[in-house]
Amino acid sequence: MASSCSNIYCYFPSVPKLPSSTTLLPSSLYPSNTFSHNGISLQKATFSNSRMYAKFEKFEGQENAVADNSTSQASSLDPQEQTIREEEAEEDDSCLPSDLVGAVQQSGQASGTFVTSGGMRAIVELLIPQLQFLDDEGAQAELWELSRIFLDTLIEETGCQRVKAIFPDAGATALLKYRWKDAAFGFSSLGDRKPVTREDEIVVMIVPDYQMLEYVERIASELTDDPPRPLLMWNPRLVSQDVGVGINVRRLRRDFLSTFTVVYSMRPFPSGAVFRCYPGLWKVFYDDKDRPNRYLLAKELIGRPDAEELEIIFGGVEKKQEKGTSLFDQAAGIFSSLNRFMKVISR
Repeated sequence: MASSCSNIYCYFPSVPKLPSSTTLLPSSLYPSNTFSHNGISLQKATFSNSRMYAKFEKFEGQENAVADNSTSQASSLDPQEQTIREEEAEEDDSCLPSDLVGAVQQSGQASGTFVTSGGMRAIVELLIPQLQFLDDEGAQAELWELSRIFLDTLIEETGCQRVKAIFPDAGATALLKYRWKDAAFGFSSLGDRKPVTREDEIVVMIVPDYQMLEYVERIASELTDDPPRPLLMWNPRLVSQDVGVGINVRRLRRDFLSTFTVVYSMRPFPSGAVFRCYPGLWKVFYDDKDRPNRYLLAKELIGRPDAEELEIIFGGVEKKQEKGTSLFDQAAGIFSSLNRFMKVISR
């Protein structure tokens, strides 16, 4: 059977505990028109047309002033000198997305790169309130719209025309299939009798829930058969803190998740953010106290930083910044940093 995916190589190629002090703020929601199906609330999500910055609200006035000044000086520089100056002007936080839609597109590009390089199991995680608190009015609608942006970007990056999107339940799947008649991907739900067929060449699970872990593992096992096919999980919710979950179940879940590569991750913290975009390293950012609304790179790591590493990294930065800074300024800085980040990326 001829494959409709280009550049797909079939080679077989954890989410540690985060600081308990991390507090994420609830997000604002867009007004929207409501649809419903089988108790699933779906609203037509809207996104702001104004440019919003996740790194975060770059000072446009200063940027424009610098740009105007650079333009006036560029004519007096030879091409080689100009290139050197442009490279020197690269900012630590230039890898961060400009807004939530940009983050989703970036995650699709990272996933496409992973798949075309032979990767088989990947996780994309956007750990922000807007995509975590799905009980809020309109939250699910925006989540579905963002998931489509991810799927369309993945298809564009891989050139694959046989992508299967698996949604959490049959109700949402039926309504989205009705609304997205022009979608270039297939639809199914985790509870379907046969959610995946042999014709599917890339499978994407959208926010799979820990209550459906058995179905997730079964599908993952089916995709390892000949021919093996890539499985991507977009914003999975497979980790439960329920007291009733036994140690053995937690261990099996951890072992299963360890077979996946986190190709994209973004998580805000009170004084910075943790970011990863495949094939790049994990990056820890902290507030640039000398330039409001900007971030500096604290450290790059091969693997995800755990709670202890983050405490050391942020602690070292805070010690340096505390010199000559009042306690009031320190407290105000923490809250303003989180507000700047969440004001944009969680909308």
